[in-house]
Formats: sequence, structure tokens, C-alpha cells
Amino acid sequence: MHRPHGFRRVPRALAGAAVVLLAAGGTAAAGTPTATGPPPAAAAAAPGPSAGPPADRTDPRTATAELTVPAIGMTDLRVVPYEGTTDDGPGTRIQDRGIAASPYGEDGGVGPGEKGNYLVTAHRIAAGGPFRDLPSLGKGDRVLITEGGTVYEYRITETRQTSFRSERSLAEQRAEVPGEPGEKPSRAMITLSTCATPEDDAAGNFWRDAHHNPEHRIDKIGVLVSSRPS
Repeated sequence: MHRPHGFRRVPRALAGAAVVLLAAGGTAAAGTPTATGPPPAAAAAAPGPSAGPPADRTDPRTATAELTVPAIGMTDLRVVPYEGTTDDGPGTRIQDRGIAASPYGEDGGVGPGEKGNYLVTAHRIAAGGPFRDLPSLGKGDRVLITEGGTVYEYRITETRQTSFRSERSLAEQRAEVPGEPGEKPSRAMITLSTCATPEDDAAGNFWRDAHHNPEHRIDKIGVLVSSRPS
């Protein structure tokens, strides 16, 4: 079977093994002393470097990350961010490449390790099915995200279902606190989401949206428990 780029499986026996998952500052122009005296007062009073964030700092929402889930033998699956919402057109095109997608923006999520909801979606059936075994994840299973030289470790806490035919359900999936629209987040969380195509088809529900997504999604929710250098 074709495997997507950056996706390889490891034996489940190894699932418990530990996986070790700026500054553009200007220099203010200061006057240079001359042989006859000190620099002009205006030049001496010139402001120093800006106190704002470095201009070349990478926004964690827009940096490609890698996903490792030992319990299902997933190692270093690429997670490509995009501005949008879960499983929209741009997100589906990313998933069609056999990798994972992470939306950010007004109706998207945060970056790895950030307070709020880090959303990650991938195909379960198509494009090599990188999230084929996602539904088997259980409470306490580890999810490791590597980005920017840091490994963020999340632990699965619950399973949710999202309906693409319910605006309320979609709002719950995309909320800063999964399942709680309008609630302010107090910790970093993650939502791993994939299609419930086999379950929908078995129930006789063959509805599809414009991007061929079935009605339901299986969402695994986790909370950040630690971070460390990669």
C-alpha cells in the first residue's frame, strides 16, 4: 500500500517507548564623536532598538510540524498549517497529499503548545489513510508534536464526534476549548480529527459535502502535559 511522504509505521510493541517528540533588531544610529567634541545632541538622543517582537520570529501557527503517535505506530507525519477552517477546500487539498493539515485564523486553531485548541486533520481512507487507526486511540495515549526545536507532548483525554451538517457541532469542534464554544482556554489542547466514513456508510448515511467529506468526524481530544527540546 502506498505510504504518504513522511509517514512510516513502527511495531505497536514499541508504542510505549519514549519519543523525543529572532531577532531583527535595528541598531539606532548614534552620532560619532569628532576630534573637536561630542556627537550632536539629537543624534545622542536617538532611540535604541524596538522593544517589540523580533521581525523574523516564526509564528508557530504557520510553521510545518511533525506528528508522532506511538500507540498507532505513526512517526513524523507532516502537519502543514493553512489559514481556514477544518476540512475546507485548502485543508482537503493538503490532506489529499497524504499528510495532515492544521487550520488557523478566525475559525481555526492555535499553534503547537499554545493555549487553546491545536486542530489537526488527516484522511482515514483516502491518500494512504494516515489517520486510519486514529479511532483506536484511548485515554492516556501520547501525541507528540515536534515544531521549532521543541517536542510538545499531549495526552488523549476524550473522544468526540462532529457533524458537518450542524453549525453548532462544527463550532464545538473548532472552539478554543473543544466542545465549549465561547469558553476561554486555560491550557493548551489538541484535536486530532478524521472522517467516520466506514461508520456513516454502515449506517446508510452516504451524505457528502462539496469536498467529499462524510457527515461525521471522529475527534480525539488531548491536553498538553509537557514540552522539551527536540
